[in-house]
Amino acid sequence: MGPVFWKTAALLVLSNVFMTFAWYAHLKNLDGRPWMIAVLVSWGIAFFEYLIQVPANRIGFTQMNLGQLKILQEVITLSVFVPFAVFYMHQPLKLDYLWAALCIMGAVFFVFRSAT
Repeated sequence: MGPVFWKTAALLVLSNVFMTFAWYAHLKNLDGRPWMIAVLVSWGIAFFEYLIQVPANRIGFTQMNLGQLKILQEVITLSVFVPFAVFYMHQPLKLDYLWAALCIMGAVFFVFRSAT
């Protein structure tokens, strides 16, 4: 795994933080507001996610295939979501997250096994 992989992964982690807040933070912070306000705030946050995610995928696609980019994104999504859910949204840590991570690691094995 060279510099392209790590640059792509780092940018996807950052974009995923924005995406996770765009998708879920309104449930905590704007629950008393009309849903249209939540949509507008989420779109504003998602704009920054796209400013990072699009270059990340373009960089990654120079050395990874589409399936590898997607599975990398899913690993990162779960890695960002679990701490967000537990620490920001105060949801209980569930063993189901571990089982989901193990399933995703299986996907990582199959998608990346022929990449050398």
